[in-house]
Amino acid sequence: MASPGALEPAAGSVPGTKVELTVSCRNLLDMDTFSKSDPVVVLFVQGSGSSEWKEFGRTEVIDNTLNPDFVRKFVLDYYFEEKQNLRFDVYNVDSKSCSILKQDFLGQAFVALGEVIGSQRGRLERALTGVPGKRCGTILLLAEELSNCRDIVTMQLCANKLDKKDFFGKSDPFLVFYRSNEDGTFTICHKTEVVKNTLNPVWQPFTIPVRALCNGDYDRTVKIDVYDWDRDGSHDFIGEFATSYRELSRAQSQFTVYEVLNPRKKCKKKKYVNSGTVTLLSFSVESEFTFVDYIRGGTQLNFTVAIDFTASNGMPSQPTSLHYASPYQLSAYALALKAVGEIIQDYDSDKLFPAYGFGAKLPPDGKISHQFPLNNNADNPSCAGIEGVLESYLQSLRTVQLYGPTNFAPVINQVAGAAAQVTDGSQYHVLLIITDGVISDMLQTKEAIVTASALPMSIIIVGVGPAEFEAMEELDGDEVRVSSRGRYAERDIVQFVPFRDYVDDSGNQVLSMARLAKDVLAEIPEQLLSYMKTRDIKPRRADPQ
Repeated sequence: MASPGALEPAAGSVPGTKVELTVSCRNLLDMDTFSKSDPVVVLFVQGSGSSEWKEFGRTEVIDNTLNPDFVRKFVLDYYFEEKQNLRFDVYNVDSKSCSILKQDFLGQAFVALGEVIGSQRGRLERALTGVPGKRCGTILLLAEELSNCRDIVTMQLCANKLDKKDFFGKSDPFLVFYRSNEDGTFTICHKTEVVKNTLNPVWQPFTIPVRALCNGDYDRTVKIDVYDWDRDGSHDFIGEFATSYRELSRAQSQFTVYEVLNPRKKCKKKKYVNSGTVTLLSFSVESEFTFVDYIRGGTQLNFTVAIDFTASNGMPSQPTSLHYASPYQLSAYALALKAVGEIIQDYDSDKLFPAYGFGAKLPPDGKISHQFPLNNNADNPSCAGIEGVLESYLQSLRTVQLYGPTNFAPVINQVAGAAAQVTDGSQYHVLLIITDGVISDMLQTKEAIVTASALPMSIIIVGVGPAEFEAMEELDGDEVRVSSRGRYAERDIVQFVPFRDYVDDSGNQVLSMARLAKDVLAEIPEQLLSYMKTRDIKPRRADPQ
């Protein structure tokens, strides 16, 4: 029997959130002479950073209607941190050919999956286009998160009279849980702690998502191996037993006892009974709220941008400057802003983004500012969409003087002030700071982050240029939680990435920026959930109307 050694459950093996798209159309073009059109919708998806469209699936064909409500759904894996572009092509099926190109084209719509999820009640209506001179009608999309993998289980087990494996003492038992795969193989999904020197261990209660335990299939086999821990990693196999999620859940009201069997011993010894027993002491299930629950319940993401205008970036007119934009390519600042902003704007209903600069001398009197509005409107610093932010950023480069020092604290405190106004879970703020990383107010910034960690906000820092960024790594807090004057950050709310890691040598800018957006946004859903959980905020129910 193979030893599990130091295996840990692989994070990537657990399925992500799955979203089901329901499709309807209204007022389609009528292409049939003696009846109405017979529509079908074909979904194409675009790979991250790729311009190539691949067919994902088709609805059924509904005969003789211009207002179809399709029964066949599209089920997609959903990743907040990726721009998941979708294309819906609508055709009138007029021949028996499987080739869609031989059918009448009725129109198409382009949409990001995040737009559908971020729209009110997860419903989005989009005009169909593509037939010159014709009104093609509309397509209606409804996104619903599949719920069969949404529960989390807390259980506790103990064992009795396990086989003795150690020469000088009793066994040091632990359990390893495996879920079965479609092909009959098993994937490790949980390992308990080791209980030392006992044949009657009681393990601590543990929590595991149902999707990790059985992938949402309640009758799928769950195999549990019992091992005796050895310091050198060559753990001794004691025995095994099998169950299923459904069987475990039925045991909530009674102590269920499983026989631990060692197949090798069973073959060798005629009088072999078992190698001990394992008892399920408790088993409880509760729903795990997801990022999609909160977005569909009305939580708005408010996106704020802060850009470094300090002199260490170099003169914007010089090709060596980090702010330099050639006629053929955006600057690193503009690329990072577009990559992150174009995904996050799908979750912001008004598409208005406050945008600030810091570290510049402002006209007319040369006053240094660490939070000046890029649009030069102190009363309303919001820009219309990411394109509006880019426009204001380029305009500011022409009017302000790059100076210093590099202070983060003022703009963090500015966004924290806005976040503190509404803490009921209906608003969540994301601050994107793009900087060359030469920070001047480290102590004040740490203090600001510690304060902000108790508020509904996250901070993304993208470092541009060749600096080492040790200070930024420290603010990230992945290794050591950020602290200030003895106070520790309540949550990890800072994500830092160096822009240079995403510059593709092949010059594929689209792919590079897709990877950048994916990495900087990957932690936002978890950070939002951690805020909601610590405040016991449950998602509002989406209005069914």
